[in-house]
Amino acid sequence: MYNLLVTAMEGAWDEGFYEYDRSRFLEYTNEEVAEALKDLSPTHIENLKSYPCLFAYEGEDSDIRIGYITSIKLRRRNILIEFEFDKDIEPIPFDQIQPIAPLLDIRGWEMNRTHWAVKDEDLFGRLSDRGILEGDLGRTADIQERPVPEEPLNPAISTVQEFIGKVFGIDQGDDREVFYRGHSNKKKYKLEPSLFRRDEEGNYLYKDSEHLLYRELLVSNSADFQTDKYTLDSLVRMQHYSLPTRLLDITSNPLIALYFACKSSGNEDGEVIIFSVKRKDVKYFDSDVASCIANLARLPQSEKDEISFKEEGFNDQRPVRRLLHFIKEEKPFFEAAIIPDDLRKILCVKGKQSNDRISSQSGAFLLFGLDSIFDEDGTSEITVTRISVTNKNYILGELDYLNINDSTVFPYIENSAKYVANKFKFNKLIQPTA
Repeated sequence: MYNLLVTAMEGAWDEGFYEYDRSRFLEYTNEEVAEALKDLSPTHIENLKSYPCLFAYEGEDSDIRIGYITSIKLRRRNILIEFEFDKDIEPIPFDQIQPIAPLLDIRGWEMNRTHWAVKDEDLFGRLSDRGILEGDLGRTADIQERPVPEEPLNPAISTVQEFIGKVFGIDQGDDREVFYRGHSNKKKYKLEPSLFRRDEEGNYLYKDSEHLLYRELLVSNSADFQTDKYTLDSLVRMQHYSLPTRLLDITSNPLIALYFACKSSGNEDGEVIIFSVKRKDVKYFDSDVASCIANLARLPQSEKDEISFKEEGFNDQRPVRRLLHFIKEEKPFFEAAIIPDDLRKILCVKGKQSNDRISSQSGAFLLFGLDSIFDEDGTSEITVTRISVTNKNYILGELDYLNINDSTVFPYIENSAKYVANKFKFNKLIQPTA
């Protein structure tokens, strides 16, 4: 194992410390490794510090240094690292590394993006085999140790009654609103929108094409979007049609979340995630901040990458001016001044009940800003509690007695017909059995 740390900031590796946006951590990292490290527990921080590092600059002209991370501190949006170079290893020209890039799992165009990847490769072994390094290579015994996911300690339920007891037992306060989300496989699914999903190699599947996904569906199904006033309205409708968006579905009905936690992956434990949000922080479909974030969907990824949050004159940047143009199309009187941090927020939004499915599922959404990552343990604005779910088939039977089933959760006549046919199939009795 080794860390690959890339930056575009000239001279950054001369300072002995560096700060990464959390969204850039684990890019270009295999899914299994990323899943294990995503929570950055104390054990995993120690793992990362034991791995050797390649410190590189964007492009292929600068030398690469080898060293180790000495400190990792988590900030609200960033990860601060301190590091030191191995004094016994001279800087290595990238043209010596480039021929063996595939052996080090350095992928095409990866060196053109600021990020922190964790690679499942023997760095010193690969460099020694090619004669790039010689002699004592230091802590070689540690570098093959792979990170192991840590099991969260969450209460488990196996009946609807137990679940309701757990829900009522969580004191949320009178000034907060509570939402829920069900995951059928608690080990597999993360709190991220479909737009940010990656393949097994850690590459984004859809994010770089967000603006094309948005426009292509509008072009091919324009009649369905004619009544939408805001870009957020269109994103909600696109989410309904299963297009990858920067929205994550949540619900105000805990039993709906329990249904989704049980609906599939019968051999895996599910979970219900409970989100608690201050009532004043819950936004509505016509929120100005929601418009700022939603219209990011219309910017090409190359323009999103150009946005700098450190420059003065934030709103004078070309991509920000274009974003303002999109916002003013739906809100002509919007003041031409976006607050930079607003673009990186994760908002809890109540959208319009624009279709029967959203209404039946008591739907709301988390709207993800630019490169936003939701901390699986919650944030200062949104607290998170988890309930593990077992005995799924039995719970589905109990939920059916409460009229929560395929027919009511997905209120279309074809779903109702399938449900009724299955319910009255010969010799089939729908009831909960232990």
